[in-house]
Amino acid sequence: MSAESAAPGRASRLPSLTGMRFFAAFLVFLFHLSLLEAYSTTGEGHGPFASAMKNGGWAGVTFFFILSGFVLTWSARDNDTTRAFWGRRLVKIYPNHVVTFFLALASYAYVSATWGSGIPNFLLLQAWIPHDYVFFSINNPSWSLSCELVFYLLFPALYRGVRRIRADRLWWWAAGTAAAIVLLPLVVELLPTGETFGPNHANSPLYGHSITQMWLVYIFPPVRVLDFLLGILMARIVLSGRWIGLGVLPALALTVAAYVVSLYVPFLFSLNAVVVAPFALLVSAAAARDAQGRGTAVSGRVWIWLGEVSFAFYLVHQILLSVTQERFGFRAQDSLAEAVGVAALVAAVSLLLAWLLYIGVERPAVRARARRARRTIPAPGAAVPSPRDDSDRPVTVGST
Repeated sequence: MSAESAAPGRASRLPSLTGMRFFAAFLVFLFHLSLLEAYSTTGEGHGPFASAMKNGGWAGVTFFFILSGFVLTWSARDNDTTRAFWGRRLVKIYPNHVVTFFLALASYAYVSATWGSGIPNFLLLQAWIPHDYVFFSINNPSWSLSCELVFYLLFPALYRGVRRIRADRLWWWAAGTAAAIVLLPLVVELLPTGETFGPNHANSPLYGHSITQMWLVYIFPPVRVLDFLLGILMARIVLSGRWIGLGVLPALALTVAAYVVSLYVPFLFSLNAVVVAPFALLVSAAAARDAQGRGTAVSGRVWIWLGEVSFAFYLVHQILLSVTQERFGFRAQDSLAEAVGVAALVAAVSLLLAWLLYIGVERPAVRARARRARRTIPAPGAAVPSPRDDSDRPVTVGST
């Protein structure tokens, strides 16, 4: 094994992964921006920006799912209980969700909201229902939290299972998991079609599959557990010293190439299959470099701060974009300068609101949960590995 493959200590810091989170969130922002009429021409064509960004949202969420499994595994500990782990993860996501749920409802979603869509959304159950008016309801980025909730519930069991895999077989398991993700669209293609799904550029020949097919490939939580599991396996590979030594730049080049390819493959394959393996390699390469103390271009303090507020940014940006289009009538692109200016303004305001949500809701909720935990004697039960409250932050993993 090369020096790059040496097994890192669990206390290794992963600032690059924190910085990369913002890139993934911003990719989702650009995707949703491309859905505004001002950024996509009418007729047969859709303009270079909208065409280039049509898979940005799908790719960004896939990156988050892989990263989630990787980071939770990297920071896992054996001296924790299942209940404590679940409590910390729930307080990490649910307060932000509740605030943005009601913000979206009050600002624009009340027009189309129903009890049938609102209740599952509020309870983070929307991804289990195969109707786009449910899983993309209210504040539509929150559908991914419905999957994350399942990931957290399953993590203790998944981690214990992966820990039992011999180190020399981890790559085989990772390859098999990635292959299952890539082959899934082939199976789904055989299912009967139904109402056409086309959230972005619906008249494009790259779309045209049914809502149910899209849901099974990209939204359905048990299917997305495969992405999360791949992240767990890749973290175990790096931690066990089995990393192949692939550098960050080659992994990034492979990721960019895969995204470009995703723009030209059939729709169901463009959602996840093409980019999932390159993303897993990129996350692992960045983590391996951080573990050596070398860092990357996104491991500096500014990128770390952006990464810390990226979850809040992910949840608030769609609200701003919807208000921009629905309330202010920004529908026709009068000039490139105006389009760029509005996009920059919405991004800046979204970032400001994300920071306020982070310091006013997310961080206080996490700290309050940590204080309660320190005052409470851990409940008896089987110990399971678990990350700390803010394990995705670029501090020494495992610290309090």
